[in-house]
Amino acid sequence: MMGSNEANWDARTPVHLASGFYGLADGLDPARWFAPFEWDDLGPLDGRDLVHLQCHLGTETLAFAERGAHAVGLDLSGASVRAARDIAARAKADIPYVQANVYDAVEALEGRRFDVVYTGKGALCYLPDLDRWAGTIARLLRPGGRLYVVEFHPLLNALGPKPGADEGPELLLRHDYLGGRGAVLRDARYTYTDGPAVAGATDSFEWMHGLGEIVDAVVGAGLRIETLREYDELPWPRWPDMARTPSGWWRLPEDAPRVPHMFALLASAP
Repeated sequence: MMGSNEANWDARTPVHLASGFYGLADGLDPARWFAPFEWDDLGPLDGRDLVHLQCHLGTETLAFAERGAHAVGLDLSGASVRAARDIAARAKADIPYVQANVYDAVEALEGRRFDVVYTGKGALCYLPDLDRWAGTIARLLRPGGRLYVVEFHPLLNALGPKPGADEGPELLLRHDYLGGRGAVLRDARYTYTDGPAVAGATDSFEWMHGLGEIVDAVVGAGLRIETLREYDELPWPRWPDMARTPSGWWRLPEDAPRVPHMFALLASAP
């Protein structure tokens, strides 16, 4: 299943590079992928060693480097890693990128330890075992280091982060919120961006993880949770009637149910 996901993300990469969603042809703007509270939660990054797990094209990784972090990116997809290296080179940013399964991150990063581990925005759903994930992060962190997860809320996944071929635009529960039923096979011919169908590898496997499962995994790895936020904005308009906010992100109209679309979890190592 992880092999299928690797092949699918390899196939997605050229579509994403050319997409208006990422807008790389219009110039890099790494900061647009961050909610304002993220920088408050992270605090100063200058001189900090930071690893961005499941970094895809490295767009957020660039923003960390711009803020002075010694940033490293890691991703399962070889095509994504090659693209991230090219994007960083064009931005004149010295960011090492490593291709590896996140579960192999400790070995792939040669035992290096970090002040900050950052991950999210569509990452956890591709991992079958969160206990193993959290244990890996605990081994990557220095004493006193911090994990920061900024992720699409499990409720958004249950509503459908993007409509399927037979799904309308309504705000409806369509999928499981809780995990436990194993992997869900998605037809990933079209991804969350604009652009053509991916070529070849169209199967993608996802695992549902409720908020309780995520919290339990982090605590079970010996990390201490400092904050847990829920947020009602998205960096793209998932539903047609979403309105742009002063942050540049998107929110449902005032007369719609107020539900979380993202969450942010900050935890620290002893």
